[in-house]
Amino acid sequence: MTTSLTIQQAAAATGLSVHTLRYYERIGLLDPVTRKDNSHRLYREEDLLWIGFLLKLRSTGLPIRDMLRYAELRRQGDTRDSVSARKALLEQHTHTVEQTLAELQSNLTVLHKKIALYEAMEAAPPTDVVTQPLPPQPSHEDAPNEHSNNIRTRKTGDARRNTQARR
Repeated sequence: MTTSLTIQQAAAATGLSVHTLRYYERIGLLDPVTRKDNSHRLYREEDLLWIGFLLKLRSTGLPIRDMLRYAELRRQGDTRDSVSARKALLEQHTHTVEQTLAELQSNLTVLHKKIALYEAMEAAPPTDVVTQPLPPQPSHEDAPNEHSNNIRTRKTGDARRNTQARR
């Protein structure tokens, strides 16, 4: 690998746009990049490794504000406080990622079960049995009862109303 890359080369190597690289530098995710005499940026291998780590954080859903906090702590060097704070940030993020993965795995399991059900349904022999509808049967409410004198009643909640009484 060459010792330094132009911004276009760094963009191609990282998959980020030139604009995003400039933005990351402007907001402080990247330390100020070394520049040539003509003020063109030159990215070193260390810069590309750091960008690669930032991309891992971003792809796992770490918000930019937390990425900025991590970059700020990194700039403090390897003091005990900085190392402990970075470790805690990564542990919390790891826990969040693990929860997301568990939820996704659960959802994936449901999808696999549904696919297996459909495969079983497709593999089952076709049912060519012709069924004829049953003739309508009178319901319990439609059948006259010995106390009704053939007057139909309907249920409304728990109360029964005599339909003739309403006439």
